Order: sequence, then structure tokens, then C-alpha cells
Amino acid sequence: MSVSSRLKSFLDSKQIPYESLTHSTSYTAQGVAAVMQISGKEMAKTVVLRAGEQGDETILAVLPGPRHVKLDKMSAAIGKPVRLATELEFSTLFPDCELGAMPPFGSLYDLPVYVDESLAQDLQIVFNAGTHHDAVRLRYDDFLRLANPTVCSFA
Repeated sequence: MSVSSRLKSFLDSKQIPYESLTHSTSYTAQGVAAVMQISGKEMAKTVVLRAGEQGDETILAVLPGPRHVKLDKMSAAIGKPVRLATELEFSTLFPDCELGAMPPFGSLYDLPVYVDESLAQDLQIVFNAGTHHDAVRLRYDDFLRLANPTVCSFA
């Protein structure tokens, strides 16, 4: 498997310059950063959350690899309760991705995206590209334009 064809088509259609990267298999953002020898804060991880009183809305939270989603801060930022989604709840939402290796573009999967403001500290970000051994590097500004996320503080 390589960069998700859905992601590649999306980036190519928007004529966004990006770098496709391959690394040894790693299942965590910090692990990817270590094997790629990049700063953990440059590695953007995508966390799947469930929101709403019934927990029936799925959202994506994007933040630097070493940080964690503070559920109380995220809940305050979006005005509704949130919790981590279980793998069972999101396993079918990203059919072109390995479990847990989804890219941070919710528009590819009809999901809203929230990005922690601390991710803006780097000019470029690296993120999973659908597998646990492929990643993409692009400018943070290009990510913002493409993902059109809500930027808030939750990490």
C-alpha cells in the first residue's frame, strides 16, 4: 500500500506541492517522528472523536504528535460533550486507510476537522497518508486552506 489514492488525487487536483515519504512501519505519531528523524511537534496526528449528547457525531482532531486531546477543552471549544471514538466506531469510515492511519482531511470522508492552534508553530507538517509506513509533508498554510478546519485550543 502507498499514499491513499483518494488523498493523492485530492492533493494533485488542488495543485498543492507535497512530498510523499516512506518510513519503517510505526503505529504512533511519536514513533513515525522518531523513525523519520523529525520533530514530534511537526508530526500531525489525527484523532477520531465522537461528539454530541448521544455521541453520534464523528469529528477529527488534528494536533502535534507529542500532545494529547484534552476532552474537557475540546468539549468547551465545540460546545458539546466529546469522547474518544472506539476503533469499532470508526473502522469503516476510512475504507482506503489502514486502521489508525487516516490523513487529517475530513472533507475526504465528510467529517469536520478541528486543529489545535499549537500545530501552527511549524511551517510544514507531516501526517499519515493512509498507511503505517507512508506519510506526506506539506506546508501548514496549504493544510489550512485545504482542510478548512476550525482552529482552537484543545491539546
